[in-house]
Amino acid sequence: MSENVLLPRESGEYIVKNATNVEVKPSGIQNLTKEIVEGILSKRIIVDQFEQHPLHPKSADAHAVEWFFVVDTLNFCFWTPTDYNKYKVNGQSGYFALCAAINRALQDGLDITNSKFYSTLSLEALQGIFRSDDGKTQIPLLKERLNCLQQVGSILLDKWQGKFEHVLKSAQGSALKLLQTIVEQFPCFRDEAVYAGKRVSMYKRAQVLIGDLWACFEGRGLGNFKDLHHITMFADYRVPQVLVHFGALEYSAKLMNILMTDKILESGDPMEVEIRGASIYIVEQVKDAVLKLLTDNYPEIDTSTVNSIMMDHYLWGYRRQHSKDLEYIPFHKVLSIYY
Repeated sequence: MSENVLLPRESGEYIVKNATNVEVKPSGIQNLTKEIVEGILSKRIIVDQFEQHPLHPKSADAHAVEWFFVVDTLNFCFWTPTDYNKYKVNGQSGYFALCAAINRALQDGLDITNSKFYSTLSLEALQGIFRSDDGKTQIPLLKERLNCLQQVGSILLDKWQGKFEHVLKSAQGSALKLLQTIVEQFPCFRDEAVYAGKRVSMYKRAQVLIGDLWACFEGRGLGNFKDLHHITMFADYRVPQVLVHFGALEYSAKLMNILMTDKILESGDPMEVEIRGASIYIVEQVKDAVLKLLTDNYPEIDTSTVNSIMMDHYLWGYRRQHSKDLEYIPFHKVLSIYY
């Protein structure tokens, strides 16, 4: 990461300050803060337990670190312009279809978490790994996924003895250092744009990777990071729907019209950058407010795991749980390797 790129939190602030298509609403930030504080107090959001998904490996699995690296290298764009939920693997859609496909490859005896294997994968082999339940629907951006895998595999073999674990250990427990190393070393993780004359960053997949490792290892051992406050929410196309729903984010009439027509935006389009930047800014504001409220009024609650990762998990899960209720809010559509 070069010196002149703003980190995600700073990028969010800068983007909101200069935005013309989105507006942040303080009343909506209060609504979200209340929702999360109530969730923590009622134990709907459990702060002292790490959320583990059955499709994710356990910390004891020898391949856990490499599995997350492969999955987050490929963790982007699961919708097609014609059907948003058509691609399915073992009944799972979206991100979980990706997890299911990688797990199926392992069960089929493919060494999918080994950089030697995936750095030389063919398009046909990758197509087989990602075969869908209906046998017809292809995972979107298959060639781009192959390029990403070959790229990161070659770099690991060339510079890191073939293992992402060496990259992780080189950060010595600093989430910020790990983030910087990932985006410097692996170009396909370099989720940046030029906006209002400055280079801004979202680093969605790199931050998801750090969040996944933290959660998998329950904040211990390889997942023990001393500076997680640098990690923001993971700016994608689904969480903004929740932010609009709670009244924290408002779209201009012009932007809303574009979203309603299902127009596909280019990666780096100012409208896309504003939606993602405002999402980061809002969740950072909510995080700060939640921590202050809990510290001031509920000193008995351990806030060590109250961070943007936990909030993103909650908001992303909220969108899946309430997908029907949130359908009235269009999501922005970008065919991108970044999210």
